[in-house]
Amino acid sequence: MSESLRDHRLAKLLMPESVALVGASPKTGTVGNGMIKGLVGGGFKGRIYAINPNYQEVEGIACFPSLAALPEPVDHALLGVANARLEAALHEAVSAKVKAATILASGYLEGDRDPPLTRRLAALAKGAGMALCGGNGMGFYNHEAGVRICGFPPPDWVGPGPMALIAHSGSVFSALVHNDKRFSYSFAVSAGQELVTNAADYLDFVLRMNTTKAVGLFLEAIRDPKGFVAALELANQRDIPVIVLKVGRSPESAALAVSHSGALVGDEAVQNAVFRRHGVIVTDTLDEFANSLLLLSQPRRMAKGRLASVHDSGGERELFADRVSARGMSFARISEATKAKLAARLDYGLDPVNPLDAWGTGHDYEGIFGDCMSALLDDPDTAIGTLCVETRSGNSLHQGYARAMTAAHAKTTKPLIFINNVAQIGDDTLALQLTHAGIPVLIGLDAGLAAIKGEMGRRDFRAMPAMHPAAAPKGLREKWRTRLSQGTALDEAESLTLLGDYGLPVLPHRIAENGSAAEKATSELGYPVVLKTAMPGILHKSDVGGVKLNLANAAGLRAAYDDMAKRLGPRALLAPMAAKGFELSFGAKLDPQFGPVVMVGAGGILIEFMADRACALAPFDENEARRLIDGLALRPLLDGKRGAPPSDIAVLASALARFSVMVADLGDLVQEIDINPMLAGPQGCVALDALIVPTKAKT
Repeated sequence: MSESLRDHRLAKLLMPESVALVGASPKTGTVGNGMIKGLVGGGFKGRIYAINPNYQEVEGIACFPSLAALPEPVDHALLGVANARLEAALHEAVSAKVKAATILASGYLEGDRDPPLTRRLAALAKGAGMALCGGNGMGFYNHEAGVRICGFPPPDWVGPGPMALIAHSGSVFSALVHNDKRFSYSFAVSAGQELVTNAADYLDFVLRMNTTKAVGLFLEAIRDPKGFVAALELANQRDIPVIVLKVGRSPESAALAVSHSGALVGDEAVQNAVFRRHGVIVTDTLDEFANSLLLLSQPRRMAKGRLASVHDSGGERELFADRVSARGMSFARISEATKAKLAARLDYGLDPVNPLDAWGTGHDYEGIFGDCMSALLDDPDTAIGTLCVETRSGNSLHQGYARAMTAAHAKTTKPLIFINNVAQIGDDTLALQLTHAGIPVLIGLDAGLAAIKGEMGRRDFRAMPAMHPAAAPKGLREKWRTRLSQGTALDEAESLTLLGDYGLPVLPHRIAENGSAAEKATSELGYPVVLKTAMPGILHKSDVGGVKLNLANAAGLRAAYDDMAKRLGPRALLAPMAAKGFELSFGAKLDPQFGPVVMVGAGGILIEFMADRACALAPFDENEARRLIDGLALRPLLDGKRGAPPSDIAVLASALARFSVMVADLGDLVQEIDINPMLAGPQGCVALDALIVPTKAKT
């Protein structure tokens, strides 16, 4: 264990030198007995005390009637008692000056009072400055320190390894730690309710452990946003990959939004923006999560380039190619020299290509597969090699594949992996042998490809230059503070003026309160014009027939104005008709946890119907803006189709970057911003309509 961790705020919790087991019992199969066997079986070197007034010793360990009767204040108390006794037990621990505790029970009481037991326990521990694991969890294993705090001992084979796991689900904790021998952990915790100590705290700890090479986070909630971001920054400083599976990605907050953008930038989009900013690998299923953790914990990192694969089946090779394409991935474009090496080893009739079907007659298959994989790995465009076959102990064919890949692995510094075509439980001895040799065996084509794509994304993230957002113009935040503090949404004219102040391109516009003023404004702007209602409280004008386009003369203008004034009210905005272009939208939302988040996506009437948008934390620079735009599914349309001229992407990216700087500068003054449409064309881009909603806006 790293000596620096002795001073860590979680040291007494996660690497104690003395532990009291409250509720210890000699009865086999109980939590009281399991916590003894778990701690002793993990090789704990410190002092152990059993607490139970009914015994003088349990499992050879001296037993005391209470924590107060101990000869010393212990570092850690494991409270293996029922919910009804939890509060008294924690009070006793505080009185005995115990530094840290773990609660396994749920903390739920039938007919409980207000505040409920869980909140009382949290307040008690926090008031005493006590680190607390749980409740409603399964404890933790710190294999680097030889500490296992749990209610039921794990299988005998569970031991130390390069991974760390922080899970909000006890079942996920057990599934990933207790069921598959390919997985081994420096540290694993079932964090439970996180009444005191949370994922950010655990993450900070495991990143400082010498043996942690990759971290998996199964998250239900992020309870300490500031600490969580600080821990992700530490992960990047230490070049330790972080893989996350976030559940509970709820859309409920969208129902509270006023603008289109506020509704679309929901919880999941914000969390993904946080993960993107810090290079976190995001997964969608437990299989993807497990495969990614296994792949990223092996010691080799991907080189530049793409994927190379070898198969023993033409049909499975085609399936693999289909799935690679579906995930937006690509195969290494191997050189003619590599093709020649392959051709020299392959049986007659097999094409020297990538992906490669290397099974012919079966003669010397071991040598052929090994040499072909080596040739592919030597190619400069190969980042990682994979053999897509099943693994099965006792099968001579599969043992031959293992020998071939072990030989190829020894000749390269690039990662080499197996992927089983069919997802299966990884309890196979051969799979374990290969994984421990540095050749991870992943399960399932799609889940395996997700892991590869995730590592490629992280590789590219770490290769990116540092971000340098522009500085916000001085004085503008203070200029707009008074207006934004009024608590009412800015109308379109005000919104466009604010955007213009921050350097975003906007159309000239005029406000008119009657027909004569509308005609005068048009004489200044020039025909054709667009007429929009500017009545207070109408946030989405097109929904109520409050937009009239392409008014080409005075008669048309007056007729349109009179109709709109009669239906909606006399206040209107006029602007010149913009040139043709592609309609995008810029949006922003102030997230209560992570601050301002920016969105770019489809605009116009498509904003609510096309799930095509990208989000990022504000502020960011033009390079990041370009990456966001390039990641949109609609991106090819900006290059011009069917005779339409291409849009100026550089100008568009510059505008998006300036928008992010504005959003960050206004910060907590603004809850939501909606620019829709932002018209992109060959001459650049221009904001045609905007809505800015201050914090606590009255709508």
